[in-house]
Amino acid sequence: MLRILLLFFAATLSLTVQAQPTSSPGQRTYCNPLNLDYGYTPIPNFAEAGKHRATADPVITLYKGEYYLFSTNQWGYWHSPDLYNWKFISRSFLRPEHKVYDDLCAPAVFVLGDTLLVYGSTQEKNFPIWMSTNPKANEWKPAVDPFQIGAWDPDFFLDTDGKLYLYWGSSNVYPLYGQQISRKTFQPIGERKEMFGLNDKQFGWQRFGEYLDNTFLDPFMEGAWMTKYKDQYYLQYGAPGTEFSGYADGVQVSDKPLGPFKPQPHNPFAYKPGGFARGAGHGNTFQDTYGNWWHLSTMVVSVKNNFERRLGLWPAGFDKEGVLYTNTTFGDYPHYLPTGPEDHLKSRFAGWMLLNYQKPVQVSSTLGGYLPNYAVDESIRTYWSAATGNKGEYLQTDLGNLNTVHAIQINYADQDAQFLGKQQNIYHQYRLWHSLDGKKWKVLIDKSTNKTDVPHDYIELPEPVRTRYLKLENVHMPTGKFAISGLRVFGKGSGATPEPVKGFVVLRTEKDKRSAWLKWTPTDNAYAYNIHVGISPDKLYNCIMVHDQNDYYFKGMDKDQPYYFTIEAINENGVSSRIPVVTAK
Repeated sequence: MLRILLLFFAATLSLTVQAQPTSSPGQRTYCNPLNLDYGYTPIPNFAEAGKHRATADPVITLYKGEYYLFSTNQWGYWHSPDLYNWKFISRSFLRPEHKVYDDLCAPAVFVLGDTLLVYGSTQEKNFPIWMSTNPKANEWKPAVDPFQIGAWDPDFFLDTDGKLYLYWGSSNVYPLYGQQISRKTFQPIGERKEMFGLNDKQFGWQRFGEYLDNTFLDPFMEGAWMTKYKDQYYLQYGAPGTEFSGYADGVQVSDKPLGPFKPQPHNPFAYKPGGFARGAGHGNTFQDTYGNWWHLSTMVVSVKNNFERRLGLWPAGFDKEGVLYTNTTFGDYPHYLPTGPEDHLKSRFAGWMLLNYQKPVQVSSTLGGYLPNYAVDESIRTYWSAATGNKGEYLQTDLGNLNTVHAIQINYADQDAQFLGKQQNIYHQYRLWHSLDGKKWKVLIDKSTNKTDVPHDYIELPEPVRTRYLKLENVHMPTGKFAISGLRVFGKGSGATPEPVKGFVVLRTEKDKRSAWLKWTPTDNAYAYNIHVGISPDKLYNCIMVHDQNDYYFKGMDKDQPYYFTIEAINENGVSSRIPVVTAK
């Protein structure tokens, strides 16, 4: 979602780029943020603090056995056979008369019969709905031109009875809207209806701002998405603002496609306010080829601009009572890819811990205040930058002792990038070395001849390696300085797991029951904690990871219902047992 319409037309060539797979042989896992060749923001006003990659508002649709991924302002789309290896296809969906920057901003993507259709956000009535029966070959033509509803953040939904509906809305004033659309003519049927709006006086998570305090603006509601499950209609939406860690997706439920709707007690259902990369709002819920449910969403960076964002993919589903949930526990650690039908209430987390959080680092050089330890502080918003982008610049991390390494994630940051818009034929090249003693080094991963763009490269090793030191050596940057927001080493530590947390209390008073102060006694050998929270002891579906602290201000509750909490301690060796569930009425 982009809230500002700016005049301009950016045309791109239509060509297919065959990206090389970035997985190692026998790849079984993936890691958020997704490792896509994200385009750079095409909007100069958004790049005044530095040119940077950005996308958001994603949709994955399964079509003819392939997954198709569209998101904001990428000047094309991706397809994949397995949700891991994505190939980009360059395509502009604008024409000369469309005098805007936004090329498929927050697009609607849907399937009618044997046809894939796409429609981008607009406030006007001059955009076509595009159609294709061969999107892998980049073959598109207008299905209706122009579509007669100007809809921002649109979503088309085909019901099981064959009726077609459109949902849309992006505002901190107006609600979401819904309307039936003729499947044959794509003309509106009847009048639009108001679906529902936000109610931040009851639901704490809907308050605007990083600290959920409604400072500066009222909360935004956006990103409609409809899913039908067992004759119930789940209308999903993003709130309260795409810039913030608490960006999440909520849901209301009805037995009719145009309502009336009622909030699901478990809300938000997609929520990730902690960890390395935060946010799980404005996305879509879909099924894979095995019938498993997944939720795709927007993750927050918001350093060089409020709309600097990435994409994340989470296991999701419906429990036996029909409650829609998303599993974001350890959501930016390695997770297993689907290989068959799965119970997503059971974790897909691989069990590989982060081995180098705040461990000692050495670097070849440092640019200004972009300090070395920012590369290992578990925040995508901070980063180390070398003084140059030259070959030979390096970052070295010390695990402290011998550990078993299973996977590496290399998260590049944008420092002095020179690009606006989607770029073709750019690439990263590097070598990753490892050592037992910091003196004798062996190459662990060699991508010195790589020709693909891998801004969040994730490599699962074919075989785990016992080692202590790892050194990331730059060979080639696509643009700018050699800068890393996270060199993240995953595997099994060689020490003891943490003791269970002690002294956990939830302070929730009558002053504002949307909020509570959570406190606990620090666990000596823990670097982080997972707080699990939910609407009943057996539905602790939301998880908040916090680092280096022993309290947390949780401001995301419905003031009218009780909540239930537990907590576990985390270190490089594993996870403690959870404490007994605590009730906060």
